[in-house]
Amino acid sequence: MIKLNNLEPGIRKLVEQFIEAGRPSSRNQSIQERREGYLSTIDLAGESEPVWKVFDQTIEGLRFRIYMPSDQINLPVLIYYHGGCFVSGDLETHDRQLRMLANIGQCLVVGVDYRLAPEHVYPSAHDDAFKAAHIVREHAMSWGGNPDNVTIVGDSAGGHLALVTCLRLKEQGQWMPKRQILIYPMLDATASSGSYKKFGDDYVITRDALLSGFENYLSNISPDHPEASPLYRNDLSGLPQTYILTAEYDPLVDEGEEFYRRLLEYGVDAQCQRYFGVNHGFFQLTGISLAAKKAIKDVASIVSII
Repeated sequence: MIKLNNLEPGIRKLVEQFIEAGRPSSRNQSIQERREGYLSTIDLAGESEPVWKVFDQTIEGLRFRIYMPSDQINLPVLIYYHGGCFVSGDLETHDRQLRMLANIGQCLVVGVDYRLAPEHVYPSAHDDAFKAAHIVREHAMSWGGNPDNVTIVGDSAGGHLALVTCLRLKEQGQWMPKRQILIYPMLDATASSGSYKKFGDDYVITRDALLSGFENYLSNISPDHPEASPLYRNDLSGLPQTYILTAEYDPLVDEGEEFYRRLLEYGVDAQCQRYFGVNHGFFQLTGISLAAKKAIKDVASIVSII
């Protein structure tokens, strides 16, 4: 039973339009159509905020967008991996959120433009994310950031990349971020949770959208590979302080909250917050969602904690 009345008004309108359109499946779209469709939703984030300084830089073949909220130095550093189910999303789709995070959190924000599937399959995005973390830490001071106060953040596919990056950094043993923030992360390529069935058809970002993204990116490995489905990893001890954001009407809500419970079992300092009345992707809907505005403020406040 679809509970449209329990959705925020702005989210409800999107869901109603999606259902009226016949619940179009991402599987019937070309990759280019998916990417253009994502770009067409940018205005749902509201107006683009001015930031003291924003610039793009390419380092070692990776493109970054750096947001400096002021000319201060030693600012907290936020590394951000965008979502898009591994096949779409870029520095433009997430620009308005990153501007808000820089301004509200008074932190140095660095967006990472990693390679996408199907042109680039596993481990391309994972390797780019891991490499990017090292590059940002190396250059943080020259951008006004504190390399010893790094937070790794990502939404959806980006949340997956944030977690795997932290796991790889832990294994490498050179340095660790101070914390990670996982925004409705894609953690289970086997799609085993009940919320995939419960919320998989009606709430715009569907089971098809999520799983076809996994399938395009993980075409050369099994869905139960430890870097495909990090939900089931048994090496979670020693991860940094972790914050997880979930959405009530999201196919991924169960796995995000299950991962929180697993982190606690492994002794990780973790917190989890569910945002009600919203769907997967709400973090980018600050123009129409009060929960999205709150989530931006929540993430910014976490990053600015000393």
